[in-house]
Amino acid sequence: MKGTKSIEISKHLVWEAYKKVKANGGSPGIDQVTIELFDKNLKDNLYKLWNRMSSGSYFPTAVKLVEISKGGGKGMRPLGIPIVSDRIAQMVVVMLLESKVDSSFHPDSYGYRPTKSAHGAIDQARKRCWKYDWVLDIDIKGFFDNIDHTLLNKALLRHTEDNWIIMYVNRWLKVPYQTKEGELIPRHKGVPQGSVIGPLLSNLFLHYAFDEWMRRTHSDIPFERYADDSICHCHSKSEAEALKQSIQKRFTTCGLELNEAKTHIVYCKDSNRKEKHEVIAFDFLGYTFRPRCVKSKQGGYFTGFNPAISNKAKKRIGDKMREWYPRKWISLNLEEIAKQINPIIQGWINYYGKYYPSMLKQLLKGVNTHLAHWVRRKFKRFRHKITQSFYWLGHVARYNSSLFAHWRWGVKPTAG
Repeated sequence: MKGTKSIEISKHLVWEAYKKVKANGGSPGIDQVTIELFDKNLKDNLYKLWNRMSSGSYFPTAVKLVEISKGGGKGMRPLGIPIVSDRIAQMVVVMLLESKVDSSFHPDSYGYRPTKSAHGAIDQARKRCWKYDWVLDIDIKGFFDNIDHTLLNKALLRHTEDNWIIMYVNRWLKVPYQTKEGELIPRHKGVPQGSVIGPLLSNLFLHYAFDEWMRRTHSDIPFERYADDSICHCHSKSEAEALKQSIQKRFTTCGLELNEAKTHIVYCKDSNRKEKHEVIAFDFLGYTFRPRCVKSKQGGYFTGFNPAISNKAKKRIGDKMREWYPRKWISLNLEEIAKQINPIIQGWINYYGKYYPSMLKQLLKGVNTHLAHWVRRKFKRFRHKITQSFYWLGHVARYNSSLFAHWRWGVKPTAG
């Protein structure tokens, strides 16, 4: 059977790609077929996909256009959701390309890479902010929607000689959006956020548009990049200003544009830095870097330039906690509530609790407030006794301190 196919793709690879897609979850595309529905005829569905991909007759379906809020009243962000079979097909190519491409990437590129993480980027940025006085905080205007397909193909051709991969990637790039009304929107540039292969392609584009260019032309200026979020470290304000102008010119040649309103030169103010500058903070990967009071090893205090959970991230967490109305929990016991919310709380702790954890701990006291309101609704004797409801929770926490993730982390209920 294998010898009759023009493209050699193993059935095992398709199976492994399916397992990854299933593990990632996600909503259905325009055909409304969920992973669970796909599984009902799994063997036949995977065979059909393998057969079409192996013969060159595979064509993707339009991607479902879903718009999500950027938050803070800043408009909507378009997501393109492929159908399940298209996600599997894209994963096949990702699995073939990833190892080839990743080994070429810059060590300070952290996004969407198997051996890198956001915490790695944040930690490196923290250390460099202590060493370098200035930061250029870069924002690219509509990056994912403006990736030039011709330049992306040039980058891709440097990493694969398989024409079928190029062919399928181009089909994914050009497949239209479909709105909920059924309207098809043609696409001539950009990579849909929400696609399986989008992260790899966007990373590849910026590898050549930014990382390699920085290595060639500004090798003395270190940076951290996570997807399209980048910061560069400079010794002086004039160096940061010159770099900004240079990056603007570079991006113009690549079909990109700096977002002037969100690109800032930042002074990393601390106890030892005496210059004055209007911008002394920046956000990076959910953390705000700014001057903060720090306790020294000797017990004294000084001003350091350090990251802590950003206001945007705190607002998102607060919004999520407000969805936990105590009345929704009225039929549940504490163990059942913990089972519902512990994975979410533990995720916040794992990500936002790594640096300056006291700020997150203060925020997570709000979970205890929600639980106290549940106590008042659940038990009539506490109906109008908020202080006593906190004491009751505190008693539970003393004997079962591991029940809630934030209790394990030391955020116990108190009446104060």
